[in-house]
Amino acid sequence: MSLNLPAIRHPRHPGHPRRALRHLLALVAAGFATLSAHASVTVKDDTGATVTLLAPAQRVVSLSPHATELLFAAGAGDKVVGVVAYSDYPEAARKLPRVGDNSALDLERILSLKPDLLVVWMHGNSQRQVEALRQLKLPVFYSEPKHLTDLPAAIETLGTLTGTPAKAQASAEAFRARYEALRKQYSSRTPVSVFYQVWTQPLMTLNGTHMVSDVIRLCGGVNIFADEAPLVPRVSVEAVLAKRPEAMFTATPGATKSDKPLATLDSWRKWPQLPAVANNNLFGIDGDLINRPGPRILDGARTMCEDLDIARSRRTPTAR
Repeated sequence: MSLNLPAIRHPRHPGHPRRALRHLLALVAAGFATLSAHASVTVKDDTGATVTLLAPAQRVVSLSPHATELLFAAGAGDKVVGVVAYSDYPEAARKLPRVGDNSALDLERILSLKPDLLVVWMHGNSQRQVEALRQLKLPVFYSEPKHLTDLPAAIETLGTLTGTPAKAQASAEAFRARYEALRKQYSSRTPVSVFYQVWTQPLMTLNGTHMVSDVIRLCGGVNIFADEAPLVPRVSVEAVLAKRPEAMFTATPGATKSDKPLATLDSWRKWPQLPAVANNNLFGIDGDLINRPGPRILDGARTMCEDLDIARSRRTPTAR
C-alpha cells in the first residue's frame, strides 16, 4: 500500500515544496536529537569500570574541586547541584551547595540533592563513604586523570555523561590546541634540572609519573627525582644537594585558602652552592593551577615555562 500525498504549494511562493521538505527534515533531526538526549549512555571511568546511565545526568554532585572544573569545562555547569569545599572555579561554582570536603562528606546533604550522578575523586574521597553512597544505587564515576594528555578525553567523557558532547568536544579541542602550542614553544629548549617541593617536614617531592612532571617535561625541564618509585617520595636534603637542581618550584596559596601552611623554599637559601639558590631560581606557582588535574593546569604550565626561561637566562657557564 502506498500513500500519495499532494504537493504542498503556496500560491505566492512556487518554490515552497522544497522549503517544506527542508522544514520536515529539520523537524525529524530535532526529533532524533531529543531522543538521543534521553537515550542511555555508557562510558568507562578512570578505574576502568563501566558506568551506564539510562539517560544523560541532569543532577550531578561533584566530590572534588578538579571534577567541578572538568564538569564546567564540559558544558555541564548548569547540571551540577552540589560540590565539596574548595570548589571555587569558575565563579558559578562558589554559589553551589556544599556537601562536605574531600575526606568528610555529608551523606544526608548529598541524598537531599537527589543526584543522578556522583563524580568522585578516586584517591581523594573517603572510600567508605563513597561505598555507602554506591550501596544506595547512586551512579558513581571515578575521575582521576593521570597525565596532561588525559584531560581532553576526561572532559569529553563527562560531556557524554551529562548530554553536552558538543560543548565538551569544543573545550577538549581548545585544550589540545593550547597544549600543542606550549609543546612546540618550549619542549625542545635547553633542559633545566628541576626540584619540585611538595612539603618540608618531611621533605617530599613528586616522581616522573605525576602530572606535574608532565608539566615540567612540557616546559623543557627535567625532574631530578623522576626515577623514584613512589608517586610522592620522601627525599633527604642531602639527596637534593647532590642533584644540584637549577630551579626549584613549590605550590603557593592561590584562590583556594588552605588551613595548613604550604611549604616554602626559603630554607634552601642556607645552601648558596645550589645553582637554584645561587641564581635565585626559587619559584612559586598558584597551587590551584598546578595541582588540580583540570583545564587550568595549562595556565600553571605557562607560568612554569616562563620561569624556566628565566632560569635559562640566569645560567652561568659552570652550571650543570
